[in-house]
Formats: sequence, C-alpha cells, structure tokens
Amino acid sequence: MRIARFTTGDDPRFAVVDGETGQETLAVVTGDPLVSAVRFTGERIPVEGTRLLSPVLPRSKVVAIGGNSARDRDGEGPWEPQAFLKPNTSVVGPDDPIVLPPWSSEVHCEGELAVVIGRICRDLPRHRVPEVIVGYTCANDVTARDRQEEPGGSWRAKGADTFCPLGPFLVTDLDTSDLRIRTRLDGNIVQDGRTGSMPWDVADLVCHVSMAMTLLPGDVLLTGTPVPSAPMSAGQRVEVEVEGIGTLSNPVVVR
Repeated sequence: MRIARFTTGDDPRFAVVDGETGQETLAVVTGDPLVSAVRFTGERIPVEGTRLLSPVLPRSKVVAIGGNSARDRDGEGPWEPQAFLKPNTSVVGPDDPIVLPPWSSEVHCEGELAVVIGRICRDLPRHRVPEVIVGYTCANDVTARDRQEEPGGSWRAKGADTFCPLGPFLVTDLDTSDLRIRTRLDGNIVQDGRTGSMPWDVADLVCHVSMAMTLLPGDVLLTGTPVPSAPMSAGQRVEVEVEGIGTLSNPVVVR
C-alpha cells in the first residue's frame, strides 16, 4: 500500500495512492494512518492538482546513519555506523525547495532509503523489527559538507531548514534487502547503489539505534547513502529514486 499526505489548499490529509506512475489517484482516508486504522471517506482526487507533502512529519526526530557503505569498512579496527540527529524542522516534501544557506559553499545531496517507525520501541531484538516499521520512503540527507568537519559543526551541516526532503509516498509493504537507490542532478546520475551492498541492513540499524534511544511512532531512520555524494548548485533539480517507492524531486535555490 502507498500512502500520501497532501493538501489542496486546506489542512493536510492522508490518502491511499492508486494507479500507475503519472496517473495516480488519491483515495482519501480519515485521520492519520500512522496512528489509526485506514478508513476511506469515499472521496477520490487525482494527484495532479494537489500538493504532495512529506508523507510523515516526524513527531520527535530523524535519526540518520553515516558510514553504512562497503567503502566505509576499509581499514582495520572496530567499526559501526555513525548515527546523528536531524530536527523535524529540516523536513520538507516533494517539490519543496532545498535552500542553500549563505554560510556554506558546498552543499551535497545524499539519496537514501528512509524507514518510518510505527510503534514505540527500545532495546529491540532483530526478529521484532518488522513489527515496529510502518513503511518506507525516499530521503535526501542534505549536507553542508564544508561545515561538517568543523568542531561542533554537524548541527547545522546536517540539520538546517530544508535539509531533509522526504517523499513522495510511504510504502507499507516492501522488501528492502536489495533495492536500487539512484540520485540525479538535472537528470544526470550522480549516485547509484543498492541496499544489498550496505553492511548494516534495516533490521541491524533499527536495533542499533533502539539500544541507545527510544523510537516513537512517526520517527524516521535514514539508512545511509551510496558514496560518493555530490555537490548541488542553485538552479538545479535533485531527484532521489528508490526502487519500489518512486522518485523524490526538489529544486535547489539560494536564500
């Protein structure tokens, strides 16, 4: 099932998405499918003419993962993925602009698979991970690369406004073991990888994060990006395509 969060100029609503790419319709539902059963209102709306929003607005946090590619495992010694937080104020939806801030001259796009949590969990064993996931979407972990390595710089390098586009849909039933992830700038592929090449899979990452902090319904986990990332410039359009979900597209503008 594909779920959209959308508006036609009024308050945001949710819908189940039907139809082929480019011809989707929205079967409107009551309430929020993340916290209540899907109940159809009977209203159907073409996607064209609506504004798609981020399919989830994280209630408390976005947990992002770095160092989850085969290349990151080169070398010796202990290794585990790096986790960091992005505030929910960094989240935007499809077609919303990514705003390049004046304090950075090197902002990169990082296409990723995003996991959306549907149940409260902590210290989760691996075999129970499917119970707490409500679905998956595309993500762009936008990063001010030139500010990332500054002492204490990650808060704005990763967490600035518009630095976490999500969308276009939330897909509830998806085998994430080997999905293709591609990032394009103005139609040119700049990242191309597969979830199957990630040393830590979705279950590993959810367990790893839940050992340190409680995950709440609506929290989002970004699972890592194919390397290398790519710099963006104002006037470009960045697309993140995850197999089985769709394409998240955003223009890049300067403040």
